[in-house]
Amino acid sequence: MKSLKIGICGWGNVATGLFNTIKLNYESIQSNGNLDIEIVVIGARRDNPKCNPGEVKIERNIFDVIDHEIDVVVELIGGVEVARELILKAIKNKKHVVTANKAVIFHHGDEIFKEAAKNGVKVLFESSVCAGTPIIKLLTEELAANKVTKIAGMLNGTSNFILSNMEEGAEFSSTLHLAQKEGYAEPDPTFDIEGTDAAHKIGILSSLAFGTSLPPEDFYIEGISKIEKIDFKYAMEIGYTIKHLAVAKFNNGIYELRAHPVLISDSSYLANLKSVRNGIEIETDLLGTLHIAGSGAGQESTASGVISDLVYLANSNESISKNKITTKKIEFIDFLDLTFKYYFCIEAEDLPGVMTSISSIFSENKVGIDSIVQKEELPDNVVPIVIITDSFNERNHRELLNNILNLDSVKNVRSIRIETD
Repeated sequence: MKSLKIGICGWGNVATGLFNTIKLNYESIQSNGNLDIEIVVIGARRDNPKCNPGEVKIERNIFDVIDHEIDVVVELIGGVEVARELILKAIKNKKHVVTANKAVIFHHGDEIFKEAAKNGVKVLFESSVCAGTPIIKLLTEELAANKVTKIAGMLNGTSNFILSNMEEGAEFSSTLHLAQKEGYAEPDPTFDIEGTDAAHKIGILSSLAFGTSLPPEDFYIEGISKIEKIDFKYAMEIGYTIKHLAVAKFNNGIYELRAHPVLISDSSYLANLKSVRNGIEIETDLLGTLHIAGSGAGQESTASGVISDLVYLANSNESISKNKITTKKIEFIDFLDLTFKYYFCIEAEDLPGVMTSISSIFSENKVGIDSIVQKEELPDNVVPIVIITDSFNERNHRELLNNILNLDSVKNVRSIRIETD
């Protein structure tokens, strides 16, 4: 049986979840993973009243963890710059690194992987994307013979939890509060609800699948905070639901990277994944389209991913890092050059001719209308008008929005792209 001595840096929800899982599932890890994990030291700036580390040595300076006789540093402090410094110091001291920190990999992955290769150690990060749902090793090993052309999915469990509850009729604010209460969202949920977390993850997957750099070039990121529960009702009436989708794509020499809300067909695989579940579709040349789903938030799922890395590290015969290091500059297509169909919800005063004036704006902007429906009146004599457009260029989208808002009768406009392939 293999053995690993580890030092855990960080003592928040993820770290204590890992500690408890190792203790509770110790026999399963030994029998299924052929691994004996010994937690030698914990780097914790302060105690966590929710978890007692027992006799394990505590270092208040997390950098002192590296000085102990350990094989692996498990980085769970979060953030970017301090985590980068900690990981690089561990690597230079010939310690392997396992991390659940997608932000540090996104921003400094190429630098970290290059240093790991130079020092003959490994950096593993399965739980940085989709927690315990196995996607990293799937892309780098099981699908090694395949050409991947597209990865698309819901990569943030918190946003999927919020949108799933809104689909059932809940308000955004109350559902966000529930997500925080259940431990799915941080006290500051900005990274989750504004799309940053999903963007970090799709950037990492793009690097693995297509060799794009870490960090990648800037790409379009939009969150879910502007969506309202009534949008789900209108979407369902025409056979759609709303999800936050992250996409990495390669087609005819063009690379595409984006993360934003979309309307997707309610009969699609991804549409039916609810709550904190992450869902990913991978399009390949040899196996067709693969579907992967699993819990994307919570202590247990993240601990599962970290332990899978530890098992892999202990049982791997490779002595050097296999992380892909970018050697060429890859440019993404400008998001403004993409085309989408759009859902518009236009809230306007219920006046004679309002539908005609709105339709004229679309015509003047050379945007075709697939359907236009006036919905039931809202308070204050405001009526929602729901429009589904034909496909048009993203570059024209903002101008169209501004022209609609310039109409005196229009009070508010929301638009969501429609994912059609």
